[in-house]
Amino acid sequence: MALATTTPPRKAVPAPATPRRGRLFALVAFLLLAQMAIAMVTTAVQQTPTIDEPVYIGAAVTYVEEGSLRYNQEHPPLGKLVMATGLAFTGIAFERGFTGDQTEFGRHVLYESGNDPQHLLLLARLPVIVLTLLFGVVVLLFARDLTGNAGGLVALGLYAFSPDLIAHGSLATLDVPSAGFVLTAVWLLWRARENAVHLPLAGLALGAALATKMNTLAVVPVVLFLAWRSRGQVRPVAVVALVAVAVVWASYAVVDPSQVFPLPYLEGLGLQFGFEDRVWGGYLFGTHYEGSHWYYLPAALLVKTPLGALLLWAAGTAAVVRRPQALYVLLPAAVLLAAAMTGNRDLGVRYAIFVPMFLAVAAAFVADRRFAAPAVAVVAASSLWAFPYYLPYSNELFGGPSKTHLHLHDSNVDWGQDLGRLAERLERHSGERLWLVYKGAGVPEHYGIHAEDPGKVPADLVRGVLVVSDTAIAKADERLQALLDTSAPIDVVGHSITIFRR
Repeated sequence: MALATTTPPRKAVPAPATPRRGRLFALVAFLLLAQMAIAMVTTAVQQTPTIDEPVYIGAAVTYVEEGSLRYNQEHPPLGKLVMATGLAFTGIAFERGFTGDQTEFGRHVLYESGNDPQHLLLLARLPVIVLTLLFGVVVLLFARDLTGNAGGLVALGLYAFSPDLIAHGSLATLDVPSAGFVLTAVWLLWRARENAVHLPLAGLALGAALATKMNTLAVVPVVLFLAWRSRGQVRPVAVVALVAVAVVWASYAVVDPSQVFPLPYLEGLGLQFGFEDRVWGGYLFGTHYEGSHWYYLPAALLVKTPLGALLLWAAGTAAVVRRPQALYVLLPAAVLLAAAMTGNRDLGVRYAIFVPMFLAVAAAFVADRRFAAPAVAVVAASSLWAFPYYLPYSNELFGGPSKTHLHLHDSNVDWGQDLGRLAERLERHSGERLWLVYKGAGVPEHYGIHAEDPGKVPADLVRGVLVVSDTAIAKADERLQALLDTSAPIDVVGHSITIFRR
């Protein structure tokens, strides 16, 4: 006999809006998403490749052109297949049978085969931008289902102005797509309480998350629990689970039908566990360290989140925590965050990018408070002030984007994104001897930057203009630190690269 559960009453929702109010709601939502789209496209056009992007783009090329899963096996294919939909609109030259590793192949595709790297980057980034905007619609609808129109707009406002979501939603990476698919699955399970047709759709969204990035495995028990809770039966759990597995299988089969599932997925999972066995370096509040700190992600989120959003997150969490909706809004985020905090890669808030998604929905529960609208306005002002430098954003309590490098590093600040901007800035120093310590995946020579490595000559010969990525400054060894201590900073590029004269 099926287990019976009592579905808690939903929060009262205002009466149906008048046509005029409905049009105003749609207009405000459209404007919020439009500004987010402008911000993301602008950053996508201006930024050169971040460290991970060439690898994903190279893998996407091999998926489509060779039907091969040989590159980037540590991540499932779906996110890179999404990027490939943009790359399908152009011909890509590359050497078939290339024998280098995935990093070398990504550089080969972007810089060594006659392709326009910035054009390929933009084409791969655009599908992720579209997905990010669609997930904004999910945030809007989820919050509206829970609290009404005002809550939906507050949630969307926090989402659309989030510097982290704008920054990572404009890159050809996997963090925002995987988190957005999890959010979508949970929202559909909320709706499945009243209409079972949403169950297979939730399975599709869960499968898409699992087929994009393996860190989403941590949320599977939560999603299956919510599936059971939606109808009080075991059958919904089976539906969601089977559809999810089918999606993951299909993501591999569409690339290479000869692969025996789930072997490639398990092999990728093994690679991920291998990464967890390595010792990575971290940087937090001015201290460089080896290994990881369990509190790194909460601390980094404190730095990287607008103050108004922190206020609304806290108030929304307090408002919803005792309600049944907390199982849908807070539990998935809490489980994913707990899992991420046990990892050993203190490399950026992108590992917790689901937090601003779910807590934007939580903030909808305080949309009727007097401080809600001013708090969203503060978030908007802080975000717009950072334009177009969203990747190195930090809130005003920590000094803003220009001071983020003092507290964090890597994908929080300097992910190699400003090489093109550096080339433009160095035009002021033409004719001077140039030295470069660059952390990134771009090829400086492609942008007209012809520099020497200061680590390959005696220190007293390093004279002229010294350019150093801020992450390299944070991790400087004794030799580089000695050079920096005897140099004078003269310029900053994109809040991620510092130019010295020595």
